[in-house]
Amino acid sequence: MKKEGLSLAKENLITLAHGAGGKMSAELMHDVIGPAFSNPLLDELHDGAKLSTSGRLAFTTDSYVVRPLFFAGGNIGKLAVCGTVNDLAMTGAVPRYLSCGLILEEGFPVDDLRRITQTMHDMAAEAGVQIVTGDTKVVERGKADGIFINTAGVGELIDGVDISPKNVRPGMKVLLSGYLGDHAAAILAGRHGLELPPDITTDCAPLASLTQAVLQAAPHTAVLRDPTRGGVAAVLNEIAEASGVGILIDEDAVPVRDAVRGVCDILGFDPLYLANEGKCIAFVPEDEADAALAAMKSDPHGKDAVILGETTDKAPGQVGLRTTIGGIRIVDMPVGNLVPRIC
Repeated sequence: MKKEGLSLAKENLITLAHGAGGKMSAELMHDVIGPAFSNPLLDELHDGAKLSTSGRLAFTTDSYVVRPLFFAGGNIGKLAVCGTVNDLAMTGAVPRYLSCGLILEEGFPVDDLRRITQTMHDMAAEAGVQIVTGDTKVVERGKADGIFINTAGVGELIDGVDISPKNVRPGMKVLLSGYLGDHAAAILAGRHGLELPPDITTDCAPLASLTQAVLQAAPHTAVLRDPTRGGVAAVLNEIAEASGVGILIDEDAVPVRDAVRGVCDILGFDPLYLANEGKCIAFVPEDEADAALAAMKSDPHGKDAVILGETTDKAPGQVGLRTTIGGIRIVDMPVGNLVPRIC
């Protein structure tokens, strides 16, 4: 007997029945979600996935509530996969498996869900990970802003790698993999109806290949971090406080596109505080810095990498910016949520 298509009524929209665990839930999995993520581990459709690993594990989880759901260069699904893959990569792990939890709002267009899950499939393939388990819930209209996504990730830690702020010492170099603020600018432009040049899109990207290249070139790398919410300013302040060193960066070295700087000028933001979803900060010994920088630049997502600054035994726990006129200003930890719903 030929299986009928998804029971979405004439409007082709998500209904509360799609989250009730019955026939319509099964059809949603069979016709929309399952095909997007199909692989042998997921296709068993059990309550969980049985994973095979051979070493130490890293584990992370995150939730995504970005507004708008679609923006220049990406959507919430791209953020969900890349964000979780990058969290694993920053621990010094090779990402292997993801889960996907979807919270859908009654009335959400199924065509939008297809676009989002297809993007997640594509990004998982690029990152070399599998989405192996998940869950879907539907809530009443007006309760979820369309779609929220929760992802968790498992990765295998690379032998010999020890990523921790406690390893940061004075005299290390601080590397940044590229331009700041592209993701925040794309979100703000979509949210406020601003026009940006077509080359300004989200920087959202999976960075595991980049971090592995850095770790191979600079095996004594102390810390890897992705400057998401709170931007570079938040990451550097967290590491300065945790390690007890001072950090001094050069204003001339901070890479910001002119169009992004224009958005900052209009809305009153500092690029150092803007969120990024495809950038990596690395603290490496001085004698490994050139090799680490070359490794970053060899990756498509790190071709604009720079040495941003260095650590120092002066002003422990603080971050300073050496200005173009030769002075030093303090870069404080951001207070509050400068740009809400950015990821």
